[in-house]
Amino acid sequence: MELTEARQKFIQGWGQLGASWGINRTMAQIQAVLLLATDPMSTDDIMADLQISRGNANMNIRELIAWGIVYKAFKPGDRKEYYYSEKSMWELAKKVSRERKKRELEPLLKMLDEVKSVKGSSAEAKEFKKVAQETRSMASRAESVLDMVMKLEENRFFKWLLPK
Repeated sequence: MELTEARQKFIQGWGQLGASWGINRTMAQIQAVLLLATDPMSTDDIMADLQISRGNANMNIRELIAWGIVYKAFKPGDRKEYYYSEKSMWELAKKVSRERKKRELEPLLKMLDEVKSVKGSSAEAKEFKKVAQETRSMASRAESVLDMVMKLEENRFFKWLLPK
């Protein structure tokens, strides 16, 4: 397989993976382009590579920066902004986990804390309380695991995950 074809397959596949992370396809494809780049890229470079509009590129680059997985770079004498991606897969996974926790798990836990004081003793109220409590318990465990993973270094994580 030629490099150009392999690169395109990687970018498309990374875009599909992005949906599993809770980010849109274009955002993930931009991150993939930057991940594969040997030097920081300008917005114009990214737009040309992915055939996307400036607005689409700018919006998604800002979001990638907010996630902490893409960074700005400046070249002396050049007014353009350039961007590069986190290259460490371990750091990337930790940052995505941290963002997903903040955007998905923490709001869920907050909502479950708000609804736990539901009133009533009907069968429906009892079932609601049971489901809400079990959901809260599972979400708390997931939060604990994510917190632990985010604190571990890569080699310690895999030793913990795959003991001999």
